[in-house]
Amino acid sequence: QVQLVESGGGLVQAGDSLRLSCVASGRTFSRYAMGWFRQAPGKEREFVAAISWNSATTYGLDSEKGRFIISRDNAKNTVDLQMNSLKPEDTAVYYCAVSNYSGSLYYDPADFGSWGQGTQVTVSS
Repeated sequence: QVQLVESGGGLVQAGDSLRLSCVASGRTFSRYAMGWFRQAPGKEREFVAAISWNSATTYGLDSEKGRFIISRDNAKNTVDLQMNSLKPEDTAVYYCAVSNYSGSLYYDPADFGSWGQGTQVTVSS
């Protein structure tokens, strides 16, 4: 059975940084793209960051500002999300996910078949 467990969420102030981690178990994920998504109350789940199976390609929101940076360690079956310069609008439940495919990057939640239970991130102003 596939299992993804996120950790690292919490309450921070605007401008702070936070690092989320996700550990995968149950099968080998090294050949699949992975991603992070978030969902705020009353809103749809939205893309935050994605990484290819070999870490050669990554993309995150506000990547030009270095705000959301994704990384992975295939030996440990982990994927991390470094979040910098957090804003109150970043408040949401953050989910890690494994894609259904072995391609490069995926951004649509429908392309991801396994999800964690989520970790709450709250940014106060």
